[in-house]
Amino acid sequence: MDQFTINLLFVGASFAIYIGIAIWARAGSTSEFYAAGRGVHPVTNGMATAADWMSAASFISMAGLIAFTGYDNSSFLMGWTGGYVLLALLLAPYLRKFGKFTVSEFIGDRFYSPTARLVAVICLIVASTTYVIGQMTGVGVAFGRFLEISNTAGLLIGACVVFAYAVFGGMKGVTYTQVAQYCVLIMAYTIPAVFISLQLTGNPIPALGLFGNDVASGEPLLAKLDAIVTELGFNEYTAHNGDTFNMVLFTLSLMIGTAGLPHVIMRFFTVPRVADARWSAGWALVFIALLYLTAPAVGAMARLNITDMFWPNGTNGEAVSVEEINTDPRYDWMATWQKTGLLGWEDKNGDGKIQYYNDKSEVMQAKAAEKGWEGNELTNFNRDILVLANPEIANLPSWVIGLVAAGGLAAALSTAAGLLLAISSAVSHDLIKGRFAPEISEKGELMSARIAMAVAIVVATYLGLNPPGFAAQTVALAFGLAAASIFPALMMGIFSKKVNNTGAVAGMLAGLVTTLVYIFLHKGWFFIPDTNSFTDADPLLLSIKSTSFGAVGAMINFAVAYLVTGMTKPVPQDIVDLVESVRVPRGAGAAAADH
Repeated sequence: MDQFTINLLFVGASFAIYIGIAIWARAGSTSEFYAAGRGVHPVTNGMATAADWMSAASFISMAGLIAFTGYDNSSFLMGWTGGYVLLALLLAPYLRKFGKFTVSEFIGDRFYSPTARLVAVICLIVASTTYVIGQMTGVGVAFGRFLEISNTAGLLIGACVVFAYAVFGGMKGVTYTQVAQYCVLIMAYTIPAVFISLQLTGNPIPALGLFGNDVASGEPLLAKLDAIVTELGFNEYTAHNGDTFNMVLFTLSLMIGTAGLPHVIMRFFTVPRVADARWSAGWALVFIALLYLTAPAVGAMARLNITDMFWPNGTNGEAVSVEEINTDPRYDWMATWQKTGLLGWEDKNGDGKIQYYNDKSEVMQAKAAEKGWEGNELTNFNRDILVLANPEIANLPSWVIGLVAAGGLAAALSTAAGLLLAISSAVSHDLIKGRFAPEISEKGELMSARIAMAVAIVVATYLGLNPPGFAAQTVALAFGLAAASIFPALMMGIFSKKVNNTGAVAGMLAGLVTTLVYIFLHKGWFFIPDTNSFTDADPLLLSIKSTSFGAVGAMINFAVAYLVTGMTKPVPQDIVDLVESVRVPRGAGAAAADH
């Protein structure tokens, strides 16, 4: 059986499962559409939450980012998992006790202001929309590679699948579909990692194999990797080479951005009790850890495999020849990925070999001049292909490649569904019912939620088909917005009885606007090329890159909120009592009634 047929079987079978679950778990009420009837078991919810969070960025991109940078990109691991600790300790149980359907509804009620609710809706929609573009685009890339169709056709198929289980199933259908997607993506991620860890270190547990010895040389795996990359002019893999202050801010931005992402917070509204919300967060951390503990090993081992393939005779020997790339089956993956435009190489000096090295290193420039090299000849290696190409690079069985195809799509689709649900809930529950048509019937609200979801899918598909060309910036913007606007409002709403409605609105707007402006100054206004005044290599404020500014935006939000509150009317006594009832453990077993 050829590889295409195997890929088709794995992807087709997984899609059939998702749609079958959606039909079985079809939402019949607004409570089921928004919060799965508040009857999800904590373990089930933890697994669904893990799938909701582990997007295409976690599954496809993170190991690639670590592989080609090393220690400095461990901030992704620390920030994203740290955010879940914040969720578990500071947000999830209290928000569940409040008993609302959406984040915006909590902010509107706590700050007794329709304006606060509207501002929260705007932040939620912008953050979620920017995030979902990357997921839909990732679906197109994965389909295009593994099913050998165009990115456009792949994205349209993926949109139809999301439509089938998200529009009809709502949170209830999405929850149980995400459980299936978690099972698919975690197997797809860990099984190739186990194979590769066994090949390189003889240890079946990748996280332990990372700190073990390389079977071929007998030396520690990381020591061997450090030696190879430094010999090729790259930074030492296990050393800290970046700016510590910016790294700390970036990690903090990812943490509070994670804790403020609405599609993740919504998952904790689905459990029966407040205690279950805390257990859900704990279980989510367990399920996330299975992938996040494996990711550093995947990155390091893939970097070692790639380097060995380009320097089969060692870094002091001859580089791989063009003839070998064209004729040796071990290099077939290169031709396959070259067709996608995400991998490229060129024999610049015409010596019949492909030299891969850091041509920006002064030491390597001198060596290159001596040997007649004319620059790095691995001209393109997109970081996003590493996990998807890893089984082919390691020459693993065809069924493993098919499993990875299904896993990559599961990761992208699960997060896309969660984001689209957050958008549709904000539109139908917070805008239509909460502001424009408060007397709407439950049936009418459910229909408006489904229409909003369908429109959101169409918009996300269009943006995925016509991406503005700033995928990395949109992810930074999504986290920056959540960190600078939503997270501080939630924290002050739960833990401060002093912050009033005027202060909360002023704080959210201040955090939102300053973060947007800072990102636009560095990435271009509305991401239009060549309209930026600064770059992340030469930032406006100290060494703070645009991707790290979310933490600063959050500080501005807090400061403005407290400053404005001090100059305006105090919080009404009934709101003080409300905050007290949410925070005090009394009655924590039974959350507020549904409405």
